[in-house]
Amino acid sequence: MFGTDFPLWLGNSVLVTVVVTAGRVFLDSLAGYALARLRFRGRGAVFNAVLAVMAVPGVVLLIPKFLVLKQLGIYNSYAGLIVPLLADAAGVFIMKQFFESIPVSVEEAARIDGAGTFRTFWSVVLPMARPALITLTILSFQGSWNEFPHTLVAVQDPALFTLPRGLADLVSGSLGKGNQYPLKLGAALLATIPVAVIFVVFQRYFIRGANEGGDKG
Repeated sequence: MFGTDFPLWLGNSVLVTVVVTAGRVFLDSLAGYALARLRFRGRGAVFNAVLAVMAVPGVVLLIPKFLVLKQLGIYNSYAGLIVPLLADAAGVFIMKQFFESIPVSVEEAARIDGAGTFRTFWSVVLPMARPALITLTILSFQGSWNEFPHTLVAVQDPALFTLPRGLADLVSGSLGKGNQYPLKLGAALLATIPVAVIFVVFQRYFIRGANEGGDKG
């Protein structure tokens, strides 16, 4: 988009979205499996905490998130954009519900063959969770691609703006050349296309994974 930093915003969004989506799929799967299968002290309390986090509006956490980022020294950096988004409670809940629908006998057979806990998770259980993984991938991609509130408290450097933050800056009149509605609408359309394509391509897996998690819940 001529006269804007759209290519920069696009590149930042792609980087953040890819890293966050991969991180969420891996970490949420690990946490979901631990809550579904492993027996440890405080397991119920951890799961209740996950549910509690899901019930808290994200806007309530913006100021604490800003303070934590400043304290850790990662404010206004790519780490500040990415690290707080690498895991989410909804993804953990989805994966836990799906893993509980998988027969325990499958894992017992793997352990008899000498597989450890992680090997059983990675080589046996995770491939069986394909519908839930695709569901989580779609939700993570959509969430991280469209994430706006977090960018408000994580970065101020225009070189670190993602598409939502850049478009908000554009809409606020940062170009100083009038409303320029065609430019704004065109940029918004281009930002919408990746999410729409991902959802259309994988929607049948999304629906299947959501239904299986819902049936178990």
